[in-house]
Amino acid sequence: MSATVATPAVRGESPLRRAVSRFLRHKLAVFGLLVILLFVAAAVAAPLLAPADPLATSWTAIRKAPSAAHWFGTDENGRDVLSRVLYGARASMLAGVVSVLVALVIGVPVGLLAGLAGGWTDIVISRIADAMLSVPFLILAIALAAFLGPALANAMLAIAITAAPVFVRLARGMAMEARATDWVEAARALGNPPWRLGLVHVLPNIVPPLLVQATLAIAEAIIAEASLSFLGLGQQPPAPSWGSMLNAAQRFLTQAPWLAIFPGLAIFLVVLAFNLVGDGLRDALAPRSDRK
Repeated sequence: MSATVATPAVRGESPLRRAVSRFLRHKLAVFGLLVILLFVAAAVAAPLLAPADPLATSWTAIRKAPSAAHWFGTDENGRDVLSRVLYGARASMLAGVVSVLVALVIGVPVGLLAGLAGGWTDIVISRIADAMLSVPFLILAIALAAFLGPALANAMLAIAITAAPVFVRLARGMAMEARATDWVEAARALGNPPWRLGLVHVLPNIVPPLLVQATLAIAEAIIAEASLSFLGLGQQPPAPSWGSMLNAAQRFLTQAPWLAIFPGLAIFLVVLAFNLVGDGLRDALAPRSDRK
């Protein structure tokens, strides 16, 4: 009797609730989400959590090992490393999220246009996207950041432009699949213009794969921002950034290894967390999982 009562509830469950339920059963994805929330909270509450001013120098506390006074030690200028890691989370998280959002704004409409319009429009857009994808992600981001100039905003723009072709290809492929379906053909037959077909009939159906790809792209964008800051093309000193902290730490790896350990560990944990969440979202949103 209990099985009979439970069956209608399962069948009546909304797709969103089923996806959330599947995601919550993915223990590693939940762990990754908790880590992301922890870093977001640390970035937002950095002024409250930081034990010292991240820019304040002290010539009497240069390269001090971790202690009760400085939990993560101090750097080559006597600045508190914990405070700089907390404030550096702002630059890294902001760069990751904003860059991917800009890439989505650029890539998705262009991909929908290519997939729905076809013809020469599709050919030109696809060839440009293929040409950009043929260059390694980080190499292209470095080239664009060097062209735009060293600044965090320019680094985010360079990462966004570099990441956009991935979303162009994804949106194009999904739009081409949707274009061949009966319900899109019916909408076209009713006189819906191409822009309405894309926004109303196609875009809602490609949100799940875009969400998964965006989550994974944020992890890649955080690595790219750290790499650009490491090369001096991202966040500019003395403002804290995990990449610039690693750049400064490379001169003191033997004398003060904590200068590289803590920002490197922060990058590792955040990138791992976003990848775990991306894997969990893929499993939760995959249509095949509904058959399990």
